[in-house]
Amino acid sequence: MPRGAASPLPRQVKLFGWVSLLNDFASEMIYPLLPAFVTGVLGGGAGALGALDGAAEFAAAVVKLAAGRLADRATLRGPMIVLGYFIAVVVRPVIAVTGAAWQVIGLRVVDRLGKGLRTPPRDALIADLTPAEMRGRAFGLQRGMDHAGAVLGPILAWWLLASGSAGLRTVIGASAVPGVVVLVLAYWAVEGGRGRQRAVEVLPDATPLPPSTVIYRPLPPPALLAISAFYLLRMPDTLIILRSQQLGVPVAVVPLLWAAVHVVRSASSFAGGAASDRLGPGQTMWLGWLVYAILAAGMARAGSAAAAWGWFLGLGLVAGLTESPERALVARFAGTHQGSGFGLYHGVTGFMALVGGVALGAVFQRYGAATALFASAGGGVALVFVWPLVARAARHA
Repeated sequence: MPRGAASPLPRQVKLFGWVSLLNDFASEMIYPLLPAFVTGVLGGGAGALGALDGAAEFAAAVVKLAAGRLADRATLRGPMIVLGYFIAVVVRPVIAVTGAAWQVIGLRVVDRLGKGLRTPPRDALIADLTPAEMRGRAFGLQRGMDHAGAVLGPILAWWLLASGSAGLRTVIGASAVPGVVVLVLAYWAVEGGRGRQRAVEVLPDATPLPPSTVIYRPLPPPALLAISAFYLLRMPDTLIILRSQQLGVPVAVVPLLWAAVHVVRSASSFAGGAASDRLGPGQTMWLGWLVYAILAAGMARAGSAAAAWGWFLGLGLVAGLTESPERALVARFAGTHQGSGFGLYHGVTGFMALVGGVALGAVFQRYGAATALFASAGGGVALVFVWPLVARAARHA
């Protein structure tokens, strides 16, 4: 290999990237349409939409905690991953034939249960298959392709609806087509990863494991608390979309704005993963928090639809600078308990995002969007100043 050339990522990691792309392609064909479907077709209200997201995310967070512990057993990872995708592929199209809002809520919860079941073992398998010095790139690839799928899905749904080629129910049912390919690729990735994982177990990485991996300590508490704090204070996407609409972005254009945000997220995920390997996950994550604080304050001060587009697209950079480094940091400290480490990470951050979303939503409704965004930005600034102390404590934990 030429000097300075980057080593290729394992083939299974690339396959998981394609799995994420196609799965999010199918999922995001549906998700932006659920508000219109629940309220316009099924006659539900805002309370039903709140219950939809709240129940789904809480269920996923709980399952992730349990799935992480199970994923410490390497033989269970493959079946859990495939079963998790199978649940989503089967359940999502059924939403098209529902007749009441509560049915959509129930199916959405089951869909997220599948996500909770597959995510910790998938991330654990990616971490085990990838050399430590390349994990930022590996998770950057997975997150980047995931966000790429979230670009294509809404665009296809928007085109089908705008052209009159299909109605809401037909578009939702069509999500089954990419779902079948997801299952095939997931099974292929899992089967291909088993032999390589056994080789990793027989010939472990030459880099000695840090002392924190000798016993079960998936992530030093100070670091996990800092990451969780960011999920607690970060403004939910739904509220940023609502802020954009208040600033003049038409509802009919929201799917295109959502797709454009994911273009930024996808591109920045590849760059953020590479930066994590060069600078370190802690430093890259810190940079993401700083960028978020600046952009959230900008969104609070925005006064036009054009400004809303600019600030929202800028916020897409935050995912690229935080998601991959977070996972690389978890993999570093989880050691031989990758499943438990990722289960704890996904479960705790999911729960904190739910709590933070409810709290910021209440501030948004009572005091206005600008106040909620400034509060969120202020929390980001505080986290930026606290993180160096947290990182120092984590190194000595």
